[in-house]
Amino acid sequence: MAYLKDFRDRIQNNDYPGFLKIWEEYCYGDQPDGQEMVAVLESVKSSDLGKSFGVHVERMLPLWRELKDQAQALAVLRLIFDLETSNTEELADLATEYLKNQYPDDPLLMEKFRLIGLRNRERFQSAIRNYELLTHMKKGNYVFHSGGWGTGEIIDVSLVREELSLELEHVIGVQHLSFEKAFKTLTPLTPDHFYSRRFGNPDLLEKEARENPGETIRLLLRDLGPKSAAEIKEELADLVIPAEDWNRWWQTTRAKLKKDTKIECPKELKDPFKLLAEDVPHEIALHKAFESKPAVSAIIQMTYAFLRDFPETLKNAEFKSSLEARFKNMLIEEHLSAHQKLQVLFFLEDLHVSKIEAQIEEWIVQMQTVPEVIRSIEVMGFQKRALQKCRKLRKDWQEIYLELLFTVDQNLLRDFILNELDGPQTKDLLKQKLNSLLIHPLSFPEVFIWYFQKIIDKKSKLPFTDNEGKNRFFEGLLIVLDFLEEKPQHRDLGKKIISLLTGDRYKIVRDILQHSGLEEVKEYLLLATKCSTLTDHDIKILHSLAEVVHPSLTRVKKDKDRNTSEENIIWTTQEGYKKTQLRIQQIATVETVNNAREIEAARALGDLRENAEFKAALERRDRLQSEVKFLSDQIGKARVLTPEDVLNDEVNVGSIVHCRDSKGEHMRFTLLGPWDADPEQHVLSFQSKLAQTMKGRTIGEKFEFQGETFTITDLDNYFDQKK
Repeated sequence: MAYLKDFRDRIQNNDYPGFLKIWEEYCYGDQPDGQEMVAVLESVKSSDLGKSFGVHVERMLPLWRELKDQAQALAVLRLIFDLETSNTEELADLATEYLKNQYPDDPLLMEKFRLIGLRNRERFQSAIRNYELLTHMKKGNYVFHSGGWGTGEIIDVSLVREELSLELEHVIGVQHLSFEKAFKTLTPLTPDHFYSRRFGNPDLLEKEARENPGETIRLLLRDLGPKSAAEIKEELADLVIPAEDWNRWWQTTRAKLKKDTKIECPKELKDPFKLLAEDVPHEIALHKAFESKPAVSAIIQMTYAFLRDFPETLKNAEFKSSLEARFKNMLIEEHLSAHQKLQVLFFLEDLHVSKIEAQIEEWIVQMQTVPEVIRSIEVMGFQKRALQKCRKLRKDWQEIYLELLFTVDQNLLRDFILNELDGPQTKDLLKQKLNSLLIHPLSFPEVFIWYFQKIIDKKSKLPFTDNEGKNRFFEGLLIVLDFLEEKPQHRDLGKKIISLLTGDRYKIVRDILQHSGLEEVKEYLLLATKCSTLTDHDIKILHSLAEVVHPSLTRVKKDKDRNTSEENIIWTTQEGYKKTQLRIQQIATVETVNNAREIEAARALGDLRENAEFKAALERRDRLQSEVKFLSDQIGKARVLTPEDVLNDEVNVGSIVHCRDSKGEHMRFTLLGPWDADPEQHVLSFQSKLAQTMKGRTIGEKFEFQGETFTITDLDNYFDQKK
């Protein structure tokens, strides 16, 4: 198809002179390509050049006569007559001769010639297509209406009135069309066409789709051409497969399509499925993918997914040998990183290459940065395998597992590590590690939420599944929720916590409150009121549930209402105040404008229901609007801290607290507002639990936090330090 791109470029640029110049050259060729001829004619037919081009299309006739494939020759001839506007004697003779040869026994031949314009030979555009439609016009046959009426079944045909009657998919009642309108809007459908079967007997098509979904998709792609997952859903959901069954049916079908050797599955969701001209064995498809020379990481993931989906291909000795050779060459020729080399060795082990197991074990034993290597492995199955090898071969496997528990990405792999550590010899180490998560819940918020879900399971026997442990984790969960509200990138995590808290009529909250003391419940309620993602309704329910367990909270609530205005003050430094103002300005003047452009650009991609870019842009808009509202509300409650606000004789906002733990280690904490907090620099929000625990204490006093005892050794003023 050497000319097709040039033709399409001229059509796209509306370059009619340039198109005719290439057309002249093309028609003088001596090696006709039927597929290319059809593609060129279809492209110009659907363009603005089609009408003007009609007087030149018959120049293709000498080239057309050289075609050997009868199906291609008919398709080209049909398009030539669709486009022609010259109505020459040569074309009239050609159409007459062709139709007489094709329909020698048609008793209505001359009447049909009259209807399509071949009798008087004055105007016979689309003569071939129109004759075929007239021949197809019989009771019970199916047609497709291009004007939006969908598939139709012919009920009656009258040559006298030159009219046919139809029942159509998207129009109520019988419709009557003149032949003239039918020529412009109707396309004949064979009885086995997808649209015919869907309209004529959808119950039978549904039965077949459930029994053999691959054949149904083949039928759809054969008749309608390449279709994306969203487009396939439009053609089948509710029309063939009931909407409530669609997701389950498509999940099963999608898995089967991956193994269908005649269907090319897309790599991206928005790309189409394609029906191949012939079956392509999976092994050949993989080798073709390798021909594009993908990166090492892509080869690893591609091969792993392939062998997972098509393990039977390894029975092909030639294919197995080719894979073995490829991976051996990668070890020699490619500059592999440690994690890539390990995965290639695993592949060779799966291919039963001799002496590879010993090489893997030697590599595992000598490896220096094991956690980093395992985290870098692209395939989770290989990560798990590497961990198993470490446990078998390395004395420091416990330290490796403990480090990876918080730092791997997938919860499934984290579950595996947790199960391995939850044994008699390592349970104490696991508890220490999890206690560090309790002390610093904001360091790994995803891990914290993951483990909280583990311990609230009544069957769980993991560390901290006792009532005290659940209470501590519940308190940490509320701290994490408050923290995530200021991190737009963690919006989904915040939603997950809200779902946990409010799900099943606040069941988790009710269970926790049942074994929590009065002071613990007060702390929960205080933390909950700081979480802006909890609605007023949620807060009221939490208070109501707490008052059922501890009725005395009803009086406390009334007393607290009197101090609400003071508690609502958000202390901040001048720098923190300016930073928040700048953030609001940045969102309003820059990010919102950029987001509006993102939405318009995504909207231009079309199909908004399956448009991931459009959905992501809308979600970003919601995040920006929520963040502006939240920060604007807080600005109204803010009060800039001054030296006069800082108390020098007791811990309060603006204090720098020096303290010593029970081991004699010294620590220093600066207490400021939430906008100035920086846990890594030991700058705490005055609203944090640790800050509230220290509040009001003086030099020499002790306090307890997370099971550790601290002694205050000195107090400084934040503003004195700034000087």
